[in-house]
Amino acid sequence: MPERLALDTSVLIELIIAGSPYRDYVENLFLKSRRGEVELYVNTVTLAEVVYVAARIYKLAGVRDPNAEAERFTAWLSYKAKIVEVDTRLAKLAGELRKKLGIALPDCFTIALANTINGKALFKRIEREMRDVVEELRKLNVIFLEERY
Repeated sequence: MPERLALDTSVLIELIIAGSPYRDYVENLFLKSRRGEVELYVNTVTLAEVVYVAARIYKLAGVRDPNAEAERFTAWLSYKAKIVEVDTRLAKLAGELRKKLGIALPDCFTIALANTINGKALFKRIEREMRDVVEELRKLNVIFLEERY
């Protein structure tokens, strides 16, 4: 069975940042997905974040229509990864993780999705708010690009 990864916004945004040290790695994940070697998942909360963050990055980069470019990116993403709607079960699990870990709720949704698909949650790096709970995160199958690449 292929590895299953729930992707955080920070990982997805690496695809649109020129010169990102992780861009090749993330592009390779999507190639592996196409070959059936890995399954990539994104929840709808993460997708909402991607719309916002991508538009901001495109605007800073001077793209003529950053909103349209962000929409193209999210449409592409919807075609390349499995988009999972947030249902009651996923919402409750994310809420329980938020209470337990004290990290950002969108990150909890990514971890909850990973749990639901029996996979791993992939983040770009260990964020400041995660430092105190990083060992608990590892037990929850959270992995980080900064440690894999």
